[in-house]
Amino acid sequence: MTLSGADVRRLLDQHGLAPSRARGQNFVVDPNTVRRIARLAEVGPDDQVVEIGAGLGSLTLALAETGASVTAVEIDSRLVPALRSVVEPAGVTVVEGDALRLDWDALLGERPWVLVANLPYNVATPLVADLLDGVPAIRRMLVMVQREVAERLAAGPGEEAYGAVSVKVAYWATARVVGRVPPTVFHPVPKVESALVRIDRRPEPAVGPDVDPKWLFELVRTGFGQRRKMLRRSLVTLVPREAFVAAGIRPEARAEELSVGDWGRLAACTSSGRPPS
Repeated sequence: MTLSGADVRRLLDQHGLAPSRARGQNFVVDPNTVRRIARLAEVGPDDQVVEIGAGLGSLTLALAETGASVTAVEIDSRLVPALRSVVEPAGVTVVEGDALRLDWDALLGERPWVLVANLPYNVATPLVADLLDGVPAIRRMLVMVQREVAERLAAGPGEEAYGAVSVKVAYWATARVVGRVPPTVFHPVPKVESALVRIDRRPEPAVGPDVDPKWLFELVRTGFGQRRKMLRRSLVTLVPREAFVAAGIRPEARAEELSVGDWGRLAACTSSGRPPS
């Protein structure tokens, strides 16, 4: 069983709740949509699934239907009693907390997990980046985010949406947009279109261990911070001209032309991944 629009409105009324605009709360009210998400996530009885921003539990129930072991994280203390009433009978563990501040190691341990979530638009990008950086137990993700955010997460070199976060994702994982979700399946109806992104963590980062990732991403952030400039100008204080030659990168190139491998070579050619003295 999943929640219909009538079920969501009834729960909100019963608990004296209203969706929080500040938290970007838009609850999925279409059973077909949440089952589609669960299907695309390819989870089942052998999987440990963590859901962030569980809300009232519509997607949570669809995930539990697959037989997976589900842990639902919800930051809004107002929603937690309603969420527990819906999903705990289905065997779901509910955790009240802020996903940006949780002790993920304590919560997940070392077992492999799958993240499936309808992420609030205002935290989606930093949350995905933080989880890729710091929570290796999450081996793959299927996240629903604003369409423009989805395109940035999955973009490749030369694409309009390609940016620093695209390089971050490519460093840790492969990503692709696997579907779109219309505004009409939400309550309240948002003004933006959503999309589903699948992110699969690589066995090892795309750039070799000889490159300091902090230095690599400093170069990336600096380059994309002035993306209209040629790299020899935007990175003038960080990368000497000879490093471009050694890395096989045109000094006249712009940030959006470089793949994660290109950025890695450029970082490796600046004093072994450190700024030149």
